[in-house]
Amino acid sequence: MQQSWQQWNRKARAFMWVLTLVGVLAALPLGATRWQMEDTSSKKVEFVFDYRDLVQAASYTAHPRQYIAEELVKMKEAGVTSMAVYETSLEEMVWADYLAVYNSAAAAELQDKPAAQDENYTYLLFAGEEEEAALSPMIEQTFAYWEIAVKPWSFGGRTGLILETPVENAMLKPMNPDPIALQKIHAAGFLIVPRLSDRIPYDQNMVDAQMAELSKLGVHRILFEGDAVKGYKDNAEKKSLAGFAHILTKYNIGIAAIENSKPQKGMNSLAYLTQYNIARLYSLSDSDAATMEPEAIADRFHLAVKDRNIRMFYLNTAPTRSAAKSAVVNSLPNIYDALQGEQGAVRKLSDLGYEIGSAQPFEYESPSWHKPLKALVALGAVALITLLVSAFIPGVVIPVFLIGLIGSAGLYVLSKPTLEQGLALGAAVSAPTLAIIWAISRVKAHTTGSLRPVGGTSMAKNGFAGLNWVFPGLTAGRRLMMALSIFAMTSVISLIGVPYVFGLLNNITYSLVLEQFRGVSLLHLAPIGLSALYVFLFTSGSLGGNIRRILSAQITVLWVVVAGALGIVGMYYLSRTGNAGQASALELFTRNVLETTFGVRPRFKEFILSHPLFLVGLFLALRYRAAWVFFIVGSIGQLSMVDTFAHIHTPLHISLIRVVLGLVLGAIIGLVGIGVWQVLEGVWRKWVLRYIPMLKFSQK
Repeated sequence: MQQSWQQWNRKARAFMWVLTLVGVLAALPLGATRWQMEDTSSKKVEFVFDYRDLVQAASYTAHPRQYIAEELVKMKEAGVTSMAVYETSLEEMVWADYLAVYNSAAAAELQDKPAAQDENYTYLLFAGEEEEAALSPMIEQTFAYWEIAVKPWSFGGRTGLILETPVENAMLKPMNPDPIALQKIHAAGFLIVPRLSDRIPYDQNMVDAQMAELSKLGVHRILFEGDAVKGYKDNAEKKSLAGFAHILTKYNIGIAAIENSKPQKGMNSLAYLTQYNIARLYSLSDSDAATMEPEAIADRFHLAVKDRNIRMFYLNTAPTRSAAKSAVVNSLPNIYDALQGEQGAVRKLSDLGYEIGSAQPFEYESPSWHKPLKALVALGAVALITLLVSAFIPGVVIPVFLIGLIGSAGLYVLSKPTLEQGLALGAAVSAPTLAIIWAISRVKAHTTGSLRPVGGTSMAKNGFAGLNWVFPGLTAGRRLMMALSIFAMTSVISLIGVPYVFGLLNNITYSLVLEQFRGVSLLHLAPIGLSALYVFLFTSGSLGGNIRRILSAQITVLWVVVAGALGIVGMYYLSRTGNAGQASALELFTRNVLETTFGVRPRFKEFILSHPLFLVGLFLALRYRAAWVFFIVGSIGQLSMVDTFAHIHTPLHISLIRVVLGLVLGAIIGLVGIGVWQVLEGVWRKWVLRYIPMLKFSQK
């Protein structure tokens, strides 16, 4: 019975590999669809400047309106295409010199009258007839909505309003974007990107009228301010998100999503309802705009477009006091330098094939034939995960596969995104781990002979067992060729996990980072831990014997020190994962050299650390038993290749080039390392081992 079960298990294991390869083939057309989307659509990049920042900077100059007009010309010449305009307020109208604001006491003093008793109102005086005509209706409508009485007022030949609320309260009331600024920006030839908030209660008719006016001004995309999209707060009662999406679609207006910020509430729903008419936006903070070198800013923009599908850049500035210049300054000159010139962002992006203009959404399609292919990919992922489990627990292929199918069916009903991400994560962990296990098995197959010590048994007994116990019979040339072939095949097996990542996570929401691939930290750790477990428990002897030997081993101070060092290395490794990791100055220099030379930089931990050490470890493991520990380090590079494709917002061809470069450069560095080892090994054998007995004799 047991023998029959083992035969069925072996056949089932072979069938799992067949299903795995079928899943890989099914994922390729899904990847081709994404490749085409990334390569042929959304080829325009838009630079958006914060108009509020410009107005605030102008308020520190002698002639604010003249300053704004001059800077708009400079921005147009530099390549800025659009202006972001917020919902305005009385405070911003004061900055723009549209009106003056007084409280009751100040207004009474202005009119040379005694202050009114028990009155704390807001008094407004418009700068001129143009301002009064453009702003007065909007102000009256806003404060009427808040049930605040508004009365006419005049002084010194200028018209104004009285708002029966304190100045502090009046300043907080949001209003539609400044109509004077909108007309001025439009006349200057800029596109307009309104920044709308959810502070104003949603009214379908008012929003429709607002979008109609904005559409006449050529508005093509809006950006949201605050932690929610417009209409989110009232959605439960008014179904406002669906209504707002209908209006946006009606006027062909899209939305923008800000990178590296907390997702705004309702963004995913609004994106779905507008058929993903959305562009990703990167915001350059005012501090970065002031402190970074222009070349560094241009490089950041260049990489954001090429590597992260960013199509909009939001530029900020802020007035600051400069003791060196004895004046209030801002970062506008630095921004212009970053955009212009041979090394400027505009030229760099043009060389990549991008135009400066109105950002367009990706032309995404999800044809009906995607569904059956995706089902095959999911089936293959279950098979791949089953293969990993059976590598550690032999004889369980059939039950594990059946459990995986049942669990997947249940998850599909409960949460399809959770199923896709879970299977993608499982496949991404399984492929590099199985690759390392395969490499271990190949090394074991070529080193089945008995170990023997170099320099005699007595030499091995005197503390040199680690490097002196060797597998005889393989020349250095033969080991080199075998190491290269195992390295190449291991990488191929690891890359089996890649189609499962882009095949299962082929939804446009991942490319736009509206939805993110969860469990990346587990992907960074699980293959390393599983590879270490296999090396220590499954490479020699019985599983039970290895566990007993480890549990009965005496813990020394050296072990504690090594464990602490490994813990620090592990924490540093995790800190370097994701977007928050900090790179050293040397690494930044190396990145720039690689970016300049190849156009795409491979991952530092792959070509500098893991791939070279893995190749050296394979070469050594074919002779020295202790070198198998290098396989654990090798797992870092193998999982990193799969993790590169887990950054769904990075175009597929960029990830592919990055992985290939990492493998090639890593192999070259590894070959250099093998050459250095051979020289050192020759010196050790010829000189050090020869004189060890003499040293021992002299000590006696």
